[in-house]
Amino acid sequence: MQHNLFTTIRSLKIVDGCKGTQVYALNPAANAAGIGGCVGVGDKLHDHLKASSIRCKSMHNSSISDILLPFGLPVTDLLEPPIEPCLKSVNFVDTLADVYRRLDDSPSLDKSIIYLEQCTVFRCLSDPKLLRRSLRSARQHAVDIHSKVVLSAWLRFERREDELDGSSSMDCGGRKIECPKASLVSGYDPDSVYDPCLCCRSASEAADVEVPMGQEECSTSNEDGDMSFCIGDEEVRCVRYHIASLSRPFKAMLYGSFTESRTETINFTQNEISVKGMRAVEIYSRTKKLDGFPPDIVLELLSFANKFCCEEMKCACDAHLASLVSNIDDALILVDYGLEEMAYLLVASCLQVMLRELPKVLYNPNVMRLFCSSEAKERFAMVGHASFLLYYFLSQVAMEDDMKSNTTVMLSERMVESAVLGWQKKLALHQLGCVMLERKEYKDANKWFEAAAEAGHVYSLAGVARTKYKRGHKYSAYKLLNSLISDYQPVGWMYQERSLYCNGKERVTDLQTATELDPTLSFPYKYRAVAMVEENKIGAAISEINKIVGFKASTDCLELRAWFCIALEDYEGALRDIGALLTLDPNYMIYHGKVHGEYLIELLQQHVQQWSQADCWMQLYDRWSSVDDIGSLAVVHQMLANDPGKSLLRFRQSLLLLRLNCQKAAMRSLRLARNHSSSEHERLVYEGWILYDTGNREEALAKAEESISIQRSFEAFFLKAYALADTSLDTESSSYVVQLLEEALKCPSDGLRKGQALNNLGSVYVDCDKLDLAADCYLNALNIRHTRAHQGLARVYHLKNQRKAAYDEMTKLIEKARNNASAYEKRSEYCDRDMARSDLSMATQLDPLRTYPYRYRAAVLMDDHKEAEAIAELTRAIAFKPDLQLLHLRAAFHDSKGDTASTLQDCEAALCLDPSHTDTLELYNKARERVTDQQEKK
Repeated sequence: MQHNLFTTIRSLKIVDGCKGTQVYALNPAANAAGIGGCVGVGDKLHDHLKASSIRCKSMHNSSISDILLPFGLPVTDLLEPPIEPCLKSVNFVDTLADVYRRLDDSPSLDKSIIYLEQCTVFRCLSDPKLLRRSLRSARQHAVDIHSKVVLSAWLRFERREDELDGSSSMDCGGRKIECPKASLVSGYDPDSVYDPCLCCRSASEAADVEVPMGQEECSTSNEDGDMSFCIGDEEVRCVRYHIASLSRPFKAMLYGSFTESRTETINFTQNEISVKGMRAVEIYSRTKKLDGFPPDIVLELLSFANKFCCEEMKCACDAHLASLVSNIDDALILVDYGLEEMAYLLVASCLQVMLRELPKVLYNPNVMRLFCSSEAKERFAMVGHASFLLYYFLSQVAMEDDMKSNTTVMLSERMVESAVLGWQKKLALHQLGCVMLERKEYKDANKWFEAAAEAGHVYSLAGVARTKYKRGHKYSAYKLLNSLISDYQPVGWMYQERSLYCNGKERVTDLQTATELDPTLSFPYKYRAVAMVEENKIGAAISEINKIVGFKASTDCLELRAWFCIALEDYEGALRDIGALLTLDPNYMIYHGKVHGEYLIELLQQHVQQWSQADCWMQLYDRWSSVDDIGSLAVVHQMLANDPGKSLLRFRQSLLLLRLNCQKAAMRSLRLARNHSSSEHERLVYEGWILYDTGNREEALAKAEESISIQRSFEAFFLKAYALADTSLDTESSSYVVQLLEEALKCPSDGLRKGQALNNLGSVYVDCDKLDLAADCYLNALNIRHTRAHQGLARVYHLKNQRKAAYDEMTKLIEKARNNASAYEKRSEYCDRDMARSDLSMATQLDPLRTYPYRYRAAVLMDDHKEAEAIAELTRAIAFKPDLQLLHLRAAFHDSKGDTASTLQDCEAALCLDPSHTDTLELYNKARERVTDQQEKK
């Protein structure tokens, strides 16, 4: 596209957009109290820390903690849990089952919006894979172009492709589901969205050839034309029949009872079209083509078509202009024309470019003026491009970027205005309440939370209580939570919230109950830990916070533990936690959001032994071997500080983050590994892992093969083997995976990765019943300190009926591994029932998110004919982790008791999580058949 032409277009007409103003200001009192972020305070503190770091070498050790903790240790009175900006159901299983039933029963054309609701329900589970699957299904079943554009952009945003160097917002991944061109094609075709798109055509096939005006087609000559349109002093000769065919108004004008039907020359001077534009109209009337016209002429034709109801011409102009939009500058120039001329496809194309540039365009005022105000929303609505879906996506991006910003407020307000369905209103109102609460605008927050609660969102009552408390009505907040606990089946967050509004033993009891009902809530651990610090029991405080850090790594808990370590003068421990914290969130601000974590790293490093890069590698081996994932992360963080462009380290970082179930941070590390790749074959491997981890297995295999074709490497062979092994392997496929892993082991790599390859190779051999070969692999892995190989070797011994040897192997793993919940769980398989119960109890204590212990205990209770206790054991876990296997097992228990209604509900909830789970589908269909038979008998 010729941008000088668009510059000309810009000069033709200036459309004044709605301009956002800075309405809200930061609360200086809050900043002074150390609650919010403030640049001035941060700068002063930076200067203080720098000065302190110079002086600290000459000071006595007793004052170092004071220097490193300029605000002192946290206090319980300032701690409070966040109100999460998502739909949170009191009965999550019922919600899942309801969504599944409606998906199963709804017409195909209605499925997209239900999948979007499912995505919203899944958001509170913090599982990116479930979220992505729902978004893909919503896009698959999208009917209109607007929905396709928004959902495709959303899928792209979830992968954060904007962070990949060299990528363009309009790049296509090769499948129709996210192809920008395919999104602009109308119609419903869910079976083809995963097909390859046409963007893979050769450049010669895909190129649009622009023909200068007049070269391809000439205007009608005086001899051929039978009438003229007069514009100023010039005439444009036309064929009356062709012009009349453009629209019914022209047909009536030229062949009806109007004067123009009897004259050869018609004065068109006052109809706001240029001579060039009218000549283009004449050419189009004969050829029905626009390829030879520059954009400004096509815009004239679009306006002309609107004025004279030339629908075919309007559609052609709309599509042609839409095809020209390729970047933000184009979109900003053309979107106002599209809105004014009601050009649906052109606006869709402009909208697509803007959305695919998120989150960067949040800082482009020219783009935000189009989205943030009510007036702008109405303009989009007039052309069919204002929807709840659009503002839901925009507000999610804005909240993730800065929850307190004016942009987030305005987009959330537009989301409220766009909400139509019940769940949309609940979400939009609750979310706006959360934004206002974050901004400390408690009166407005209370209003929105109350509206959400009136719409049926029970969790919003926690927001109502919080805003009452913030405005000085503590007893009113307490009474509200009392009523909530009385009226509904209690869940952990209810007791957690009520604990804020009571004191002493009652608060301690509520927090303990909250942990028992939902051990994944971090606030109770944090509160108990800080309370212990206030009693000068810092060691006990660290033990308490370790309970949750052991299975749920989070920035706030790691920061808290770092504070405790500094108070104990354990500077290595503090350095470990801040390094791991910054890996999870590189922009994290410590000390109540006032200081970047890197500043504290600089200070702490002056009080610990300095490591060379070789020392760091040795430390990494030690911590990796002891299954100390957080310690390993901290070492990698230090190594990257010395060598920030090392892609290999970024890749190691991503593997550790995946172990810790920090998928978002892991994907960021993978993208950085890809961006810092030193060679094409290495870049292809990391791109392959990105594709694999986002559910694109076939594309990942293709990247691995392309990398191998360039250069044989350990990582390329390993990726290919790993992706192939991710399915049920037959004998031939298993042999091929073995071959790939053996090829990987022949390539240069470090012991950390070779140990993993040997471990995987052993697993394949076990599946093939080649136990001796598997044992050799595991022993070789152990020889290079791959500690997890103890688990594989134990499995081999167990299959050889050497149960005592298997038990001993797992005991070795428990002794060596810092994170050993899985080892206790696995060891339970190799001992008697009583010892198994003990091991599984320990596994649950260390990691309550592991589901096998609950399933085992429930199965034992069921064997002992204690059906109610068995179901209660599963229900306890399902309350905070609605897991597929837990739901399936409970459904089977309900079925054995003849409780068909409960069986159906648990099956539906499980199928909402995984609609293809064979065992659950079988159980569900049998239960439905029984219901049908019973109804027929009646």
